This record gives sequence, structure tokens and C-alpha cells, in this order.
Amino acid sequence: MASGSILTQNQYDVIAKVFRQADTEETGTVDSSRIIELALAVLGQTAKDPEKQLVKYYANLRGNNPTIAFADFLEMMGEILTETTRWGNLTTRLEGYVGFDTIQEQIRKKSLKKGFEFNLIVVGESGLGKSTLVNTLFKSKISRTSCTPGPHIIPKTTEVNSVSHVIEEQNVRLKLTITDTPGFGDQINNDKCWAPILEYVNDQFAQYLHEEVNIVRKRIIPDTRVHCCLYFIPPTGHCLRPIDIEFMKRLDEFVNIVPVIAKSDTLTIEERDAFKARIREDLTFHNIRIYPSGYNYDDEEESAINNKIEQFIPFAVIGSDKEMSVGGKRVLGRQTKWGFVEVENKKHCEFAQVRDMLIKTHMQDLKETTDKVHYENYRQRRLRESKAAPMGESNI
Repeated sequence: MASGSILTQNQYDVIAKVFRQADTEETGTVDSSRIIELALAVLGQTAKDPEKQLVKYYANLRGNNPTIAFADFLEMMGEILTETTRWGNLTTRLEGYVGFDTIQEQIRKKSLKKGFEFNLIVVGESGLGKSTLVNTLFKSKISRTSCTPGPHIIPKTTEVNSVSHVIEEQNVRLKLTITDTPGFGDQINNDKCWAPILEYVNDQFAQYLHEEVNIVRKRIIPDTRVHCCLYFIPPTGHCLRPIDIEFMKRLDEFVNIVPVIAKSDTLTIEERDAFKARIREDLTFHNIRIYPSGYNYDDEEESAINNKIEQFIPFAVIGSDKEMSVGGKRVLGRQTKWGFVEVENKKHCEFAQVRDMLIKTHMQDLKETTDKVHYENYRQRRLRESKAAPMGESNI
């Protein structure tokens, strides 16, 4: 049994009954190949994909032995139960109303008081409409170039500049930090132009880790970790360029990358679809992990949503902060020689899809993936390095 875990008599009886039914020869053991089946029988119909993966994990730890004894099965179930609240047939029934169903509302109120944070970095060469797209996404002048007066001179090397805003919608406050990368891809020699961006991403991890390991920690640790990278691909109509491949391969282990084809209205529908197909082939060939398709999701509902999103990657987008009248309605868009292009019209581009993913459906998941995958990998690596360093030389 897991340390500190005590089963009730009823819970013990349920586990014992399932095991006893499988132990037809009354040997006190069952075949190890049935471990998963028995564990899921205990959990019952409440077991979803995360629980099934959990059961498989613990079953594989014990799969080397041909049989499993009841005491070992009981211990395994105790370990599983510490990691999930879907206990199925082991759930204790209430005899009346308690009131803890209000905890969701309690969390909502606490979260609203605190507010939320989201950190977005935009990467791509100048002239691709990065600032315009970001302004269009959040329907406000929030990009760095929009907030900084005067002419913007392209720097000789990649710079990393951030600007933060607090925006509010329906009493929900969001501290939004937009990080721009002027100079990226704009030089004759773009060798290692990705390096300052990678350094910045890792610096945010380092700051967060430093706060975490302090003896006296802040009540709320400021989260400046980059939650998403919008990578802008120029609409060449050919395939990914070496600089595109190099950047994404260098950073896909550290940040959630969402590629977008900028100014996609310069391509015909046929050209756009062919371009998207070639980009997907390049991403697969070079084993580049893109969000959300490059991450495993145990939940069936999340997997179904992500499968729908994958068909749009890379998103073909158009940005415009200008309103025009179309059919008596004010819409964002741009007038071209062949007609009016509406930014939020799904028949014209995929801006609406990328906006919905970033803001309406996946903002929290982007933050959780940053914390549970990218930051966790960084944290483990730094702690291992710290333990391996001579006494007194750790710089965490």
C-alpha cells in the first residue's frame, strides 16, 4: 500500500472481490497480463483515458513477473488512487448534501480577483504584419511598435523587446505581455539569429526557478515564462526556408510554437493549400514539434478538438486593424484589386481559427504545457546540473 494511504473495509473488499474472481484456482496470484483488466474493473466506467494510461504505467512496472500476488495488486491500486479522483466503484457515497460542489465557483471567484497572465512572443522578419496581427487578435493597440512612437529602424542583430498591458473583458482581467523580436531574419547573414530568442526564453525559466527554490518565496511568483510563440512564415508559396527550419528545431523543446503563413491573401486558394501541404511535410520530415499536434493528450475530448485544429496548421492569416463597411456591417479587412478581404471571415483566411485556439479554447492549456512540459524539462536539467556541480558552485 502507498505510504500513508489507508483503505476503508468497503474499498478493500471491492479490490479483493475483483482479484478473487480472477484467481479461479485460488493460488493467491493472477497472471500479470490481466493486471490492466483487473485495475479497470475496480475503477469501473469512470475510468477515462488519463486513468487508463495511469493503470498501464503501473502495470508495466510490474510486468516483468509472470504473476502478481494480491498484496502487490493492492499496493498498485493504492498508488493509482493517489494520482486520480476517479475512484469508480471505490467512491464513498454521500448520505446527504454537503456543499463542496461549490468549490468550482470558489475557484472562479479567487481567480477573477487575482487576474490571469499570458505571455506571447512573435517571431518573423520585418514586413510580415506581426504587429498588425497581434493588434487584431486582441482588438487593441498592444504590440510594441504600436506603443512606441517614432520610426522603427531595423536593428543589425536580433533584439528581444517586451511590452505588458492589462486588458479587461466582462470583469476578467488579463495581464498580457507581447514580446517582439526585431532584426530576426533581416540580415544578409542570419546565422544564429535565433540565439537571442532562445536565451530570452531560458532566462524566463531561470527567473521562475530562482523564485521557486528561494527559502522565502513570494506569495505569488510572477510568471514571465513564454507561453506561446507565433512564428510568421512569409507567403513564398514554395516550402520552409532553412532559417524557418533552424529556428523551429532550436526552440521547439522550449516553447509552444504555432506557425502562421503571413499575408496569405497574396496567394490563391490553390497556392495556399499546396504551400500548407509542403510546410506540413517539412515539419514532419525535420521532426519539428508544433503545438498542439506535437503533444500527447490522454483526454479523448481534447484529442478530438486538437485533431480538428491540426488540419489548419500552419494557419493562413491576414491582419488588419482597419474597419470597412460591407453589406451595412463594420468589419475588419483590407481592400484589394479583386475585392474586399475580411479578416474574420473563415472563407477568406484562418485568422478566426488561430484566434479561437489561442484565446478561447487553448490559452490555459498553452500555460499548462509551458509549465508541465517545457519548464519541467528545464527545471529537471538545471537541478541535475546543480547536483553534479562541485560544492558551492551551483548558480540556481
